[in-house]
Amino acid sequence: MKVVLISGASSGIGLALTNKMLSLGYYVIGVSRTITQQHCNHENFEPIQADLSEEKSTKVFLELIKKRSIFILINCAGFGKFEPHEELNIKTITKMTFLNLTTPMLLTNTLLRTLKKNDGYLININSIEALRASKFAGVYSATKAGLKAFGDALFEETRRTNLSITNINPDMTFTPFYDTLRFQPTQNENEKLLVEDIVSAVEHILTMRKGAVVSEYTIRSLQFGIQKKKI
Repeated sequence: MKVVLISGASSGIGLALTNKMLSLGYYVIGVSRTITQQHCNHENFEPIQADLSEEKSTKVFLELIKKRSIFILINCAGFGKFEPHEELNIKTITKMTFLNLTTPMLLTNTLLRTLKKNDGYLININSIEALRASKFAGVYSATKAGLKAFGDALFEETRRTNLSITNINPDMTFTPFYDTLRFQPTQNENEKLLVEDIVSAVEHILTMRKGAVVSEYTIRSLQFGIQKKKI
């Protein structure tokens, strides 16, 4: 049975992808700080708890999975804090940078040989912020632009192999990502993405013939809307 590793698998896009991959017949290793078997009670689901925003915990996790034969790596874990840059503290900046950018590079570094050997897939769940500049999003946008650049460079680096690499850049998606933020998508169906939209994109990538790759997959809501809220 082919194995999928999904970071950030306990909620939002990561959890939706976990359920989809299981339904497609894959064995899924899901990792997050709080994940348990209760998140997805399935015989082919293996939860591993690790804080991927922290170097020591990430290194321990890398040791656990470095010898696993992974077919698909989906880098999904991430968080954002959107404030004037001078209002961000050092801990927030370093954790955001580590989780959003350093961790995907470390996971890929650890698993790249087996991904290439298995003719597998590397999928980065990125953000529309990788493609544009938004106020109050300096660090978040930098990490996402960096992840896109990493995926693009790795695509060129590995083109002699059968590894498929895709950056997915979703617009605002209705998930718990916004629970602690001062804004969120509106309730208008045309002004937000749903997790199912990103899941559909991943399924499309996996069902294409192996000789063709969508190296960049940008998904936008049909209309734009944003709702401010009180914290």
